Amino acid sequence: MRAEEQHGAGQEVPCPEALAELERLLADERFRATERSRSILRYIVEQQFAGCAEGVKAYSIAVDVLGRQSNFDPSLDPIVRIELSRLRSSLSQYYEAFGTEGGVTVQLPRGRYVAVFTLPPGNFPHVDAEEHSAVVDVDPIDVVSAQVSPTVVSAARSWSWLAVATLGLLMIAAVAGGVAVYASRPIMTAKPTVVITLAAMDEALRGEASVTRDMLLTALTQFQTLTVSQVPRRERPLASVLRPAKSNTYAIDMKYYGDGHDRSIWWQIVDTETGDLLKSGLERVDATGRTAAAVRGELVAQLARRFATIRGVINNIETHNAAERSLGNACVLRAEYELDGGGASGIGQTIGCLERTIAANSYDADATAALATVLAAEQAEAADDSKMARALELAGRAVSLAPLSDRAHIALMLAQFYSGRMDAALAEGNRALALNPNNPDVAAKLALVLFSSGYFDAGISLARDAGKSVDVVPRDAVLVLALDAYRRRDWSEASLLAEQTSDSAFLISVLRVAALGQLGSDEAAPRLAELRQLAPDFETTFRKRMAQRRYQPVFSASIEEGLTKAGARFKVEGVATAF
Repeated sequence: MRAEEQHGAGQEVPCPEALAELERLLADERFRATERSRSILRYIVEQQFAGCAEGVKAYSIAVDVLGRQSNFDPSLDPIVRIELSRLRSSLSQYYEAFGTEGGVTVQLPRGRYVAVFTLPPGNFPHVDAEEHSAVVDVDPIDVVSAQVSPTVVSAARSWSWLAVATLGLLMIAAVAGGVAVYASRPIMTAKPTVVITLAAMDEALRGEASVTRDMLLTALTQFQTLTVSQVPRRERPLASVLRPAKSNTYAIDMKYYGDGHDRSIWWQIVDTETGDLLKSGLERVDATGRTAAAVRGELVAQLARRFATIRGVINNIETHNAAERSLGNACVLRAEYELDGGGASGIGQTIGCLERTIAANSYDADATAALATVLAAEQAEAADDSKMARALELAGRAVSLAPLSDRAHIALMLAQFYSGRMDAALAEGNRALALNPNNPDVAAKLALVLFSSGYFDAGISLARDAGKSVDVVPRDAVLVLALDAYRRRDWSEASLLAEQTSDSAFLISVLRVAALGQLGSDEAAPRLAELRQLAPDFETTFRKRMAQRRYQPVFSASIEEGLTKAGARFKVEGVATAF
């Protein structure tokens, strides 16, 4: 690839160097460009290497990269000009801030869609005509020979070659050492990328399938746990070559069927690097007596939850396949897994991982929100004013960085809830639900906040919704349903639901013992022993712990009653029966 002449200073850039700069730029976390902008830049360069030396057309970018329909008209829709303007701005800001680390720069001149790779003149030795003539006319060896004996000249030449060889070996060792250090650094992981295709199996259903696909794309982007792309990545970035990691690009292929009143979508998820089929399934909705919009909405909700939730197919794979020392998105997923699992053993490690991620990229809204959520959740176990203040600060920053992120608003909801700002917390929870009504984790966390605040019916309704069309019901949703069963004095149901949650969190363990105590079960005593092992001081700190979780005093007293029947010993004063 040749570079353009700019102000007389442009230099020819070989193709390998141009490609290396592209991959280095796209792998650099400091390059503040959206995934859409990155895809456009890669597409333009790939098309140039494929023979489009004069640049690509706006129509091609709109259809191939931005997913516009074949009837796209650049004169009516300025999306390509807007995206290219943003990309040029990102490139300009990057090179202005960090310079040309690789010696090569890439620019997008206005007026056409072509990438220009340039080398500054300082990267090539410059010799004018007179100096060149002087060098050619005089042999430096002849000059030395006129003044020094042949033996000295020979020795000088030997030492010169030795110095060159030594310098070469040192440079090779330095490069090898640099590569080794770079390769050993923690991998900075990004959100998995998905490419969506949906084909109608009946030509009469083509319109329905197209609308459903568009709705699904919207739903997936609302989750913000995935990067939705129109074009699969064909090139592996340099960083992934030096620091190999599991592929995080997936193809979701779907087929749309209509059978009588039913509408169904068959789907499969494929790892684009290995070609492995990871999972497949079928979502079916009975359309009898329902509007087409309602049917599409239910199908989209089911698919979005299968694909994009924390416990969904893709993020489950990402969490378990990420290297142990990985930073970035892997840290966020691990933190959310630990929180949903209720275990305290891995929380400390996730905090450290999130702190390092934020130190490396202070603009990572997901990591900022995840750290705020973890710090806020810790308040349920032990109040810490400094941690609570930091949780509020981080959550507020996450919302400012990503105002459309349900993760950020949920983090702020929890931070406000555990700091006692109940009305503000409920407002943030409702904002998160409005941003992503299909996210069961949002519904489950808001359900627990509502239930704890005494809004029982609203909390139960959201908890039930969070359990629909998911492979794993969020822990908070199960907890709300178990607490409600206990509130309704259905001790057997409360015990059964508590047992379905396999974690050893304090509140789940307390509920198991209290329900068994109310039932008068022989299992109450061994469960109480397990609770004392988990929290040896719980009989003296129980009321404080429940207050930190913001549960209503009457409801806390009812659970204390069940614990007492199981054999727990509390102070007599303050114990009351709720019913």
